[in-house]
Amino acid sequence: MLSKVYSAALVGLDAQLVEVEVDLSAGLFNFLIVGLPDAAVKESKERVFSAIKNSGFVSPLKSRRRIIVNLAPANLKKEGPSYDLPIALAFLFSTGQMEANELDQCLFIGELSLEGILRPVKGILPVVLTAKEKGLKKVFLPFENANEASLVKGIEIIPLRHLKDLSEYLKTGEIRFSVPKANNRKSGQQISPVDMAHIKGQEQAKRALEIAAAGAHNVLMRGPAGTGKTILAQSFSSILPPLKDDEILEATKIFSIAGLLPLDQPVVEERPFRSPHHTSSSVALVGGGPHLRPGEITLAHRGVLFLDELPEFRRDVLECLRQPLENGLIVVSRAKGSLVFPAKFILIGAMNPCPCGKLGDPKQECSCLPGQISKYQRKISGPLLDRIDLHIEVPRLSYAKISSAKEAESSAIIKKRVEAARKAQERRFEKEKNIATNSEMDIIQVKKYCSIDLAAQNLLKKATDQMNLSVRSYYRLLKISRTIADLAGAPNIEVEHLAEAIQYRPKELEF
Repeated sequence: MLSKVYSAALVGLDAQLVEVEVDLSAGLFNFLIVGLPDAAVKESKERVFSAIKNSGFVSPLKSRRRIIVNLAPANLKKEGPSYDLPIALAFLFSTGQMEANELDQCLFIGELSLEGILRPVKGILPVVLTAKEKGLKKVFLPFENANEASLVKGIEIIPLRHLKDLSEYLKTGEIRFSVPKANNRKSGQQISPVDMAHIKGQEQAKRALEIAAAGAHNVLMRGPAGTGKTILAQSFSSILPPLKDDEILEATKIFSIAGLLPLDQPVVEERPFRSPHHTSSSVALVGGGPHLRPGEITLAHRGVLFLDELPEFRRDVLECLRQPLENGLIVVSRAKGSLVFPAKFILIGAMNPCPCGKLGDPKQECSCLPGQISKYQRKISGPLLDRIDLHIEVPRLSYAKISSAKEAESSAIIKKRVEAARKAQERRFEKEKNIATNSEMDIIQVKKYCSIDLAAQNLLKKATDQMNLSVRSYYRLLKISRTIADLAGAPNIEVEHLAEAIQYRPKELEF
């Protein structure tokens, strides 16, 4: 007898329906799984056999038949243990040990233990979204994944703890436990280990970070070792606005597929803050690997990618940032296929001016040779520097500032200004597609929303000529000026807004 149930395979950041077909025919006992299964799928045979037997059903070993499991479409690679449940169910349906109606309206996914307990799997959110898009009515999945799945409205989620729970549900139409509700906290509270009020001095750096948070601009902090660049970056999350509903879904989907979503907190409520080590490879940063998984720049989507000790990263790794910084996405092409991953993140880089970290320090003398300094700084290419909006110096603080009892402006106060500027941008781009912040504007939108008066035009002309600005830098200056105007609540870009933006451009690109 032939039976068929639906499951799903992860393809990049999305899922694709998979038909799990089981056919029993006369002949010597054999159990075959076809349809490009990987090792984990092939091993499901042993898990399924034991789970069926230990759940009180007749094991396939006793059927004395030839059993073929087909995972269609056959040209799509099937990976992971999530096909255990649909394979077991398709067998039980084909042997008449379970009966169900409207199987074509249901999707099954989950890993089975040897005793029939369902274990959680990754990528549940895109699976449920795909099931809803395809018009399915129910999704049967492990209980631990139900909280994540319940983020999707308009489809029924049936959580299971054991294979026997499904049998009871098909007989009675009920489950013994309730579906958990997704913890969608919308307090707007950003959890950060550092508050801006705890950082003494560095007012210019704080101001630059405020502008970056308001317009989603990229930042590079340069200064001697120990001046507070890392702690400034760590405090950046405390002034970012909370994620919106669609952004929560995007971030949760990415972390779910990457297998980084905690079971006790299956919703990404805060903007991601990713800080990979400088020994990271290009695959770790961009994504890819044997199964084409997202990398750090995609995990930082709608959040922050902090690269500390920027020149210590391999140059070829840093060059991978060019496309996502410009387009907000990354195309990963491998022999097995090509996928597009989202990558709209704020880049924060921190670097010392030289290998010893003392160049420009008034208290300590640099011991590096000119050639060493040049080689160190040339690790960051000019085109990459040109894609960074705000360049700021973080100088060493005096004893008076470090020991000052005066409380600095708190993150909560700065965050209010950032949120007000973001709301102004929401109103501005209300009719625009796929744009939420000033940094995402293209050339046409810059010309439309960043008009300046004659005085500002003269200032911009002088800056362009004297600083040898590229076309990219020219338009980035206007975007930064628009953000500064939004922070000031000004409807138009004034000369003072442009003047402040100009001071954040590097005076001399050393490349």
